[in-house]
Amino acid sequence: MNHDLNSPKTMEKRFQLFSGRSNPVLAQRIATALGVDLSGLTLETFANGEIYARYDQTVRGTDVFFIQSIVGANVNDMFMELLIACDAAKRGSCRSFCAVIPHYGYARQDRKAAPREPITARLVANLLETAGVDKVITLDLHTNTIQGFFDKPVNQLTALPLFASYYRQMDLDPETLCVVSPDVGRAKAAKKLSDMLGCSIAIAHKGRPKHNMAEVTGIIGEINGKTCIVNDDMIDTGGTLVAGIKELKKLGAGDIYVCSTHGIFSGPAIERLQAAPIVECVVTDAVPLDPAVLDAPDSKVKQISVAEEFAESIRRVYDEIPVSAMFGADLNL
Repeated sequence: MNHDLNSPKTMEKRFQLFSGRSNPVLAQRIATALGVDLSGLTLETFANGEIYARYDQTVRGTDVFFIQSIVGANVNDMFMELLIACDAAKRGSCRSFCAVIPHYGYARQDRKAAPREPITARLVANLLETAGVDKVITLDLHTNTIQGFFDKPVNQLTALPLFASYYRQMDLDPETLCVVSPDVGRAKAAKKLSDMLGCSIAIAHKGRPKHNMAEVTGIIGEINGKTCIVNDDMIDTGGTLVAGIKELKKLGAGDIYVCSTHGIFSGPAIERLQAAPIVECVVTDAVPLDPAVLDAPDSKVKQISVAEEFAESIRRVYDEIPVSAMFGADLNL
């Protein structure tokens, strides 16, 4: 049978949006922002813990965008679910598979800090590419180094403009406002946020005697009497954050606000934040959060959504429009 390969029907691109089980609320918000429905995907877990995935309709010739955060109490299952969903789509002859990863798990181990340690951020990249991932959209990686672990395109979004807009609405005085980086590694991002708010910057110097523990040894910059905004990429147990906040208070800081892209909140994190001398802690919905935490009448934890950002980036990747234009060419984190 003769068929014109250049006919509009043959060359037409098709788009499908799917979600894993790690953050269905954000996935639905992204779908709503895009004006599409989440396509059908059957995900099940066998009695022995193995994961099963099957697309409910054909994906042949389609550009598949799969939303999955590598996070949660079952973080390894969520990662495996992403790999299996990718394998199923590629074996179903999809045109391309884009992993939309609001939170890139295992990112903290991005280098060998001591002998005989793994570099898990690189391992995750290798496994994603081996499974068949063609491109990645993610948010505020722990370090920019991780982008170099991929041979496939990585589009890194940032929540900094959302945080800047949030604080601008509070009408905080830039003259008495200071953005504080919790460590030297986060200083560049803190500088970007301070530029957006037109205020000063300070940097905390800390040591880490062991995992999930930190010792703040000093602050570079003037914070005495100033309203401080502590910005970080993630909050896990909250131990590092609270230690830094207490040091800021000792040095004369005024009101302290906290913003973090990824509110993981393991173990006693919420209790620590509630007891800490802060006004509030703002996180994004890149990591799912128990509604009871947000709805508590005295909760210091607030949440803003990154759904619009992800929706726009997905639209741009699909339409082959530069994603960098969303933030300006100089916002390279």
